[in-house]
Amino acid sequence: MRVVTQTVQIGQLMSMMETFGIKHSARSLADQLDTAERNELSCREFLATLLITEVEGRNARKSKRNYAAAHFPPNARALGEFNPEELESGMSPSQLAQLAELSWLDAHGNVVLAGPPGLGKTMIALGLGLRAIEEGYTVAFEKMDSFVKILDDAEVDRKAGFRLKYLKKAQLVIIDEIGYTPINRNQANRFFGFVSDAYERTSMVFTTNNEITQWVELIGDQTLTTAMLDRILHHARCFSLRGESYRLKHPEAFASI
Repeated sequence: MRVVTQTVQIGQLMSMMETFGIKHSARSLADQLDTAERNELSCREFLATLLITEVEGRNARKSKRNYAAAHFPPNARALGEFNPEELESGMSPSQLAQLAELSWLDAHGNVVLAGPPGLGKTMIALGLGLRAIEEGYTVAFEKMDSFVKILDDAEVDRKAGFRLKYLKKAQLVIIDEIGYTPINRNQANRFFGFVSDAYERTSMVFTTNNEITQWVELIGDQTLTTAMLDRILHHARCFSLRGESYRLKHPEAFASI
């Protein structure tokens, strides 16, 4: 085994590290060496410091990539900025805290947020999406009208096809504003197909201005609606929000949502 006895320049070390893909640690190598020498770190301690830097850098890059792929609207707010105590009913602070733990996501469960417009359903959904990305999950967000268009165009439009592929692979899919726009029978069938494929494999968050019992009016078919809801509600946490418009009380939180 050859022993390196000559002094190795930092630039050479950085180059070798980048060759092996250790790019994040390579960028801070000079500072890391200075810190190690100043604090008289052991070889093990220095190696651990380098590896922690690399892992943190990769996780930050992954989160940035996942955030871009989620297609959140601008200025999505963290879950902690929503105060459920301002609602009359439907969700308590402890229930929101439990959702933030994401155990339902690990179990491939769903979340349904129902209620009149302006109560913060979308804000909660986006907050859950942001929380999931922080924990390393892949997330996709679409409003219902955009989601239906993707399903319609996926076979003939390359961009829509790529987006549908990502939606099918994402660990959490958020579909916002179900019930605002009616859909036809073919769209309902494609929607059901997506939900059926995602069943017990992908977690989904739905926001809707209609109660679940009213979805048959949106879908247009009792049998299809029942089959879809069986899959959605089997492992779901459902919240029916009531109260004064959160949007009117806090317009700054909804400026770009």
